[in-house]
Amino acid sequence: MPATRIGSSQQLLEELRAWVEHETPTTDPAAIDSLMDKAEAELRAVGAVVERIPGRDGFGGQLVARTPPSSALSNGAPVLVSGHMDTVWDHGTLEKVNAFRVEGDKAYGPGIYDMKAGSFAAFYSMREILRQGIKTRRPITLLLTSDEEVGSPTSRALIEAEAKRACAVLIPEPAGNPGKACVTARKGVGRFVVKITGQAAHAGGNWEEGASAVVSLARLITQLHALVDLPGGTTTNVAPIWGGTRPNVIPNEAGCEVDFRVATVADGERIVATVMAMAGKQPDGTTITITGGMNRPPMEEGPGALALYAKAKAAAAGQGYDLPKQHRGGGSDGNFTAALGIPTLDGLGCSGAGAHAEFEHILWEELSARTAVLCELLETLE
Repeated sequence: MPATRIGSSQQLLEELRAWVEHETPTTDPAAIDSLMDKAEAELRAVGAVVERIPGRDGFGGQLVARTPPSSALSNGAPVLVSGHMDTVWDHGTLEKVNAFRVEGDKAYGPGIYDMKAGSFAAFYSMREILRQGIKTRRPITLLLTSDEEVGSPTSRALIEAEAKRACAVLIPEPAGNPGKACVTARKGVGRFVVKITGQAAHAGGNWEEGASAVVSLARLITQLHALVDLPGGTTTNVAPIWGGTRPNVIPNEAGCEVDFRVATVADGERIVATVMAMAGKQPDGTTITITGGMNRPPMEEGPGALALYAKAKAAAAGQGYDLPKQHRGGGSDGNFTAALGIPTLDGLGCSGAGAHAEFEHILWEELSARTAVLCELLETLE
């Protein structure tokens, strides 16, 4: 049990509601920064040392909050807890799609599951540890970012820098569904953009003079699909695709985007090498250009993650629930920290369902217990 007193799930939900009703699409840096302002004010009020990193490239800024030296029993490497404030939902979702509401054991709202409930739990835990004067074994660093939903292009370097300073990393992304599990491994995620140029020609009068970029793309798509290895954890997905102008014109341009997922670093290197080798001048006269590669390295399960999991499972038992673990296909910022060799435990947020879906919700009655587990880890890891 944490030494910090955790409020009831109803009390936590009332606070969380304000975060959910403050819409924060990744594309609106001002909206994200405004919610960061509220978190900063409350953290500063209880003694946290807060740093704000201004946004760039059209994204919001980042917030780093640290417990003061007097709050920890050790001045060693801190425990890092990292969450994101951005969501995939545009402004107006509350009114048009998924209003905040409570229906039985479910609380609905855009971004409530992915991952405002988890980020709020991290914020709440740090605030209450400081407000109540609880001594932790290690210092705590809270990182709240603004661009995770698009691959963390402006926050990745900061996440990695803070992880290198930490003894462990906790990621309060949503718990798994079904099973309400935390995450000890995630697949690596990569992207490619394919562009093909051919030779335009009249489809009837001089067909033989053309070189169809669309036909070349079709052959390439079958090669990309052949890389799928479900037992080994490798998948590819081609979408969207484009090409051509009119039925009577041999298309001189075509292209696609490719998502790929891999279970290991070695698999990622193999897929990148294989796909990049598909580029170049083709026998049919078309030319294939491919850009991209790995975006998030795999989060491979290791002894550090399993040790953190054992502590989290014991803490959950103290709160009266079982905490299974799982390997998940989707990526998170935990991929970055685990790849650095820092023990990382993910999926410590609230359970629920509907990430990126119109029925997104959490099981709100679990808020207190889930937050208590996170808080206990922040207090006791050493």
